[in-house]
Amino acid sequence: MRTLLLAAMLMTAANAQPAWDLLLRGGRVVDPKNGVDRVADIAVKDGIVAALGPRLDAAKAAKMLDVTGLVVTPGLVDIHVHLFHTTGIKDAWAGDSSVRPDDFSFRTGVTTMADAGSAGWRNFETFRHTVLDRARTRVFAFINVAGLGMVSNTVEQHPEEMNPAEIARLAKKHADVVVGVKTAHWESGEWTAVQKAVEAGELAGLPVMVDFGFFKKERPFWELVTKKLRPGDIATHCFRAPVPWIGEDGKVYSYLNEARKRGVKFDVGHGGGSFAFRNAVPAIAQGFYPDSISTDLHTGSMNGFMMDMPTTMSKLLAMGMPFNEVIATSTYKAAAVIGKNDLGHIAVGAPADIAAFRLMEGDFKFGDSDAGTVSGKQRLFCELTLREGAVVWDWNARSGKDYKLLGPAYGVREGEFIVPPPKK
Repeated sequence: MRTLLLAAMLMTAANAQPAWDLLLRGGRVVDPKNGVDRVADIAVKDGIVAALGPRLDAAKAAKMLDVTGLVVTPGLVDIHVHLFHTTGIKDAWAGDSSVRPDDFSFRTGVTTMADAGSAGWRNFETFRHTVLDRARTRVFAFINVAGLGMVSNTVEQHPEEMNPAEIARLAKKHADVVVGVKTAHWESGEWTAVQKAVEAGELAGLPVMVDFGFFKKERPFWELVTKKLRPGDIATHCFRAPVPWIGEDGKVYSYLNEARKRGVKFDVGHGGGSFAFRNAVPAIAQGFYPDSISTDLHTGSMNGFMMDMPTTMSKLLAMGMPFNEVIATSTYKAAAVIGKNDLGHIAVGAPADIAAFRLMEGDFKFGDSDAGTVSGKQRLFCELTLREGAVVWDWNARSGKDYKLLGPAYGVREGEFIVPPPKK
């Protein structure tokens, strides 16, 4: 009898446990991968999306956050950032110009980042130990074809430091975080850096991301994307000023569509000097959208006209790119470019990496890398971010509670005491 009673009590206790850890109530859920664009609730359990639908039962959730009026999207995926801040090198991309991932990701709705070649094969494992393994943000990385990565532009000019076999070995050893090979800032008129990077990509079975560096007549951009890159390889800084976009007839050059048909991917990589409206505006107007929207985040670009991922997305909106396409190329399409097809969506069973934005209406002006401007009527602003179901950014304190309802001693830790002064 006692055993039956105990079993019944345990069953009652189990049934009393909330089915979900968290419920997001009433937002406009935009999940382009799964064709979702409607007001719905999202339930989260153990870091995973547990349910999605209209008016889910709030009584089943341990906590509910009202996101009515916000646009709820998958956590943003920024595939071009610079994070190797631990070298201590002044004025270096792999140094003081890099940012700590968690300092900047969540407050902008970004839950996944890919470092774009800040570290090379000589210092990649230091980068992993000191940065990647310590971040709460989900972080991946491209290995730079140059041995020391981006500690200076000078070290990226030495072919003898480009070791495809060693890059492939490291990529396979660190397959959980390495998503590709990177080359950048190459100054010569030869194709050496691209060729070495592609060789490394072939050996590793990974895509190559190319920052074309210094544009030379003998090494034209059109040849890069139509002949040198393979299907799945990535041309970043695609709207950079020297890239030829528009012919004398006012139309997008045909070589760009030819490259896309070959499977070459075009990434924004805005940065501090790699985004020109005079290229981007006509391209967007003619329906040539990037495959991924990314920031090229570093201390210069974040404090310049790039600013952050929502601002970069808002610029594409202002140029006429459809809203759902902006979300798609900032989430699941960007994730697909780096081979992470399980990320960037909100289907049941997916990681609960979620962002909620205020789509502000008004008169806004946006700048490109050279202070050119466009105007727009909408701007995205991140109010809430979840990383694997945990609230990691909460601009409007939705997860809090009116302090007057928390009791006279809230915030006092166990073992501490409020000791009033003696009465006079």
